[in-house]
Amino acid sequence: MPTSSRPDPDQLLEHIQREESRQKRGKLKIFLGYAAGVGKTFAMLEAAKQLRAEGVDIVVAYVETHKRTETEEMLQGLEFLPRKEILYRGVSIPEMDLDAILARKPHIALVDELAHTNAPGSRHGKRYQDIQELLEAGINVHTTLNIQHLGSLNDVVTQITGVIVRETVPDWVLDEADEIELIDLPPAELRQRLD
Repeated sequence: MPTSSRPDPDQLLEHIQREESRQKRGKLKIFLGYAAGVGKTFAMLEAAKQLRAEGVDIVVAYVETHKRTETEEMLQGLEFLPRKEILYRGVSIPEMDLDAILARKPHIALVDELAHTNAPGSRHGKRYQDIQELLEAGINVHTTLNIQHLGSLNDVVTQITGVIVRETVPDWVLDEADEIELIDLPPAELRQRLD
């Protein structure tokens, strides 16, 4: 008896549904660096300004400048969404306002520090979970990540540097990125910049 070469209708339907879901999902771009201070946020803002000049609807959802003058200057001309204040143990902690981003629905949201741990009382425990929600809502996200925050490299980084990195993201988050831009800076320039 010959076997049918027709595709299984259930598998075909599942494939079509996955494709439709993926097409509606936002795109994730990660600016990935080997260490703090190599210029990930600056590179993300530089790209954002270029996109804004091309007419792309882009907003700053959360950016940490670390009081670096050149990074603060890059924010000029970009639209900001206000941060949400979360009260924890009598202290007001500024966090990204996920609901404001979802309501504004920009084409691209800039969300710095992918591995950040949110303040207690936030909808999600980690920023990468906030970003997943934005992507599911069809909002594209540009974000930053240092390689030492990748879960599988945590032990290696600790052995090499002696520094325990507590804020990590699962490897699958990096796997889901649509684009990764490597940001590099020679060690001598990094030392000079950090001094």
